Amino acid sequence: DIIPQPLLDQYLSMTDPARAQTVDTEIAKHCAYSLPGVALTLGRQNWHCLKDTYETLASDVQWKVRRTLAFSIHELAVILGDQLTAADLVPIFNGFLKDLDEVRIGVLKHLYDFLKLLHADKRREYLYQLQEFVVTDNSRNWRFRYELAEQLILILELYNPNDVYDYLRHIALTLCSDKVSEVRWISFKLVGAILQKFYANGANALGLNFINELVVRFRHCSKWVGRQAFAFICQVGMFSFCFYVYI
Repeated sequence: DIIPQPLLDQYLSMTDPARAQTVDTEIAKHCAYSLPGVALTLGRQNWHCLKDTYETLASDVQWKVRRTLAFSIHELAVILGDQLTAADLVPIFNGFLKDLDEVRIGVLKHLYDFLKLLHADKRREYLYQLQEFVVTDNSRNWRFRYELAEQLILILELYNPNDVYDYLRHIALTLCSDKVSEVRWISFKLVGAILQKFYANGANALGLNFINELVVRFRHCSKWVGRQAFAFICQVGMFSFCFYVYI
């Protein structure tokens, strides 16, 4: 009753490999690009009409098709709601996390948007996997690590101070020592945001431990770039530093 059945059948047939060879080699990519719009039109109650097509596209041999889905999976999660997302999208999302960098960047750019839609227990499972984003297929792909730092600044609000200290702190310290200055600078802002997180939640002991680690790692670094990093961290996290010095 929403759209004509022949039109839906025509859309679903776009994933047929034979059509890609005889009609348009990019047809699967076009199908992937349009899928969130089709899902929104049909509504979550009719997701079963698209589920098999989505899974087929998510395993397409062309990385451009998978990349297109990776960039829109957070939008599809909003359309489907938390239950369908947990059942049908999370497995696809996990597959994208282990894909090529060209696909993973689509997930990374909207990592916060996707994680905030998950239940707290499911969201916490990804704490163990965030570290994997530091490693890329090409180490010169510094924009990937820059995007990771930007997303972590947003993601801080989704986790409690203990989880931030146990998992995200290590990633922040690694990024602060990156070879690319742009990555280091955004990472200094991440460190400042972590200190603010501890202060706002009354986790003073964690904040002091983190500051002591920053002092040992950067303030007393034998290389000037490390000591410079400490100065920049003090600059972006001045309020939190003043608070912890006071207490």
